[in-house]
Amino acid sequence: MRWALVGASTIAAEHVIGALRAAGEDVALVQSSTVARASEFAKAQGIAGYATDLGAILSDEGIGAVYISSTNEKHHAQALAAIAAGKHVLCEKPLAMTVAEASEMVAAAKARGLVFATNHHLRCSGSHRAVRGLIASGQIGRVLSLRLFHAVHLPGHLQGWRIDNPGAGGGVIPDITVHDADVARFLLGEDPVSVVAEMVSSGMGQGVEDSVMSVWTMPSGAMVMAHESFTHPFAGSGLEVHGTEGSIFATGVMTQRPVGEIVLMGDKGREVVPYPTHNLYAQAVTDFLSAVAGKGRPAADGRDGVASLAVALAVRTAARTGVRQAVDYGVAA
Repeated sequence: MRWALVGASTIAAEHVIGALRAAGEDVALVQSSTVARASEFAKAQGIAGYATDLGAILSDEGIGAVYISSTNEKHHAQALAAIAAGKHVLCEKPLAMTVAEASEMVAAAKARGLVFATNHHLRCSGSHRAVRGLIASGQIGRVLSLRLFHAVHLPGHLQGWRIDNPGAGGGVIPDITVHDADVARFLLGEDPVSVVAEMVSSGMGQGVEDSVMSVWTMPSGAMVMAHESFTHPFAGSGLEVHGTEGSIFATGVMTQRPVGEIVLMGDKGREVVPYPTHNLYAQAVTDFLSAVAGKGRPAADGRDGVASLAVALAVRTAARTGVRQAVDYGVAA
């Protein structure tokens, strides 16, 4: 297919364009809010066409799909416009600013028979898929708890609106907690029921939270503990899954690259678990294209995007109010 990029973003430049081209796709157009930004990005990335008018790009009947990676508050309107124009959509997380908006996007795509996917890259990694396989095969027995530690130091070139613009969807919760919500759902195969949380703004930016800790209750009775931050340069990242028959320690795996180590601990001692080291974004594109061809589903579909957003919003409300919050999945429940 020919693709249009909605948003001249860092993630598109560093990861998604290469994944699309590796799959044989044609990245034909890019849209951004200013002519200067659109033209500079197009030139740097070898993209033939550019525009500031989304309608002009969507009117191109040769465009089959769009990748949306604009700031968060724009996703809803841009996705609805793309769907109305008959384009398949791969959208960055969080899908929207509210669960209702995200649900509307998913419903619109379904009504048109279009593929709508959320770009949750972590579930595309070989490490996360290996951990899910260990859990599903009963290697650690019944899951008792999952610990997600995803506290990093946000690089300067990615800060901007993420640390000072709540209107654009800034803050660590919509940026990282939403990913961890998807990881928990992907690994455990169930949706969080309720959450408690605390958050702080410790000085990196203004007006948004930069660190949060939360505990989630799962339908099975398993507990999930999550820690996300923009301000921790040396904390490392990973996840631990503890069960009645063993534990999984996956270190360095909460990343955009296929790195890290998985260790299985049980009665037989310590075992290092191998996993495929494919490109995460290439896997996301492959799964998306299979869905377009009617041969599968995206790695993370619209329902997954709605659910991860719902958990993240519940975490933020719980942190603001100091009161346990039931997770409201809206019409996608």
